[in-house]
Amino acid sequence: MDAVRVLDSGEACPELPIVEQGGSARAVVWPGVGALHRTMHLVRLDGKGKTKSLSHPSDAVYHLCEGSATAADPDSGESFAIGVGAMLHIDAGTTYRIEAGIDGALLVGGPCPPDPAMYEHLED
Repeated sequence: MDAVRVLDSGEACPELPIVEQGGSARAVVWPGVGALHRTMHLVRLDGKGKTKSLSHPSDAVYHLCEGSATAADPDSGESFAIGVGAMLHIDAGTTYRIEAGIDGALLVGGPCPPDPAMYEHLED
């Protein structure tokens, strides 16, 4: 498919079950819209909201658009503060979790190439 498209990031995007507490995640750019090599998920976390522990067979990248957050590696016990404008890179196979600060967080990103396990709940 050769196309330039503008995708709506609103309620029509499928929800992803990756938020453990306080927030939501939606797939905007993903295989369901024809994206084979890249994903862009919109992750909104309420104050102190957090994702589940995640791991992918490929690298993942997130950009923090609003708020503040911490990225944690549960296996090593390390955590890293993320400020607005920062990019978070996670190596393939690394387990990670993102937790918002008290004012919440808005992140855009995801694994690249797509992780099929993230979309299994959407299959017919």
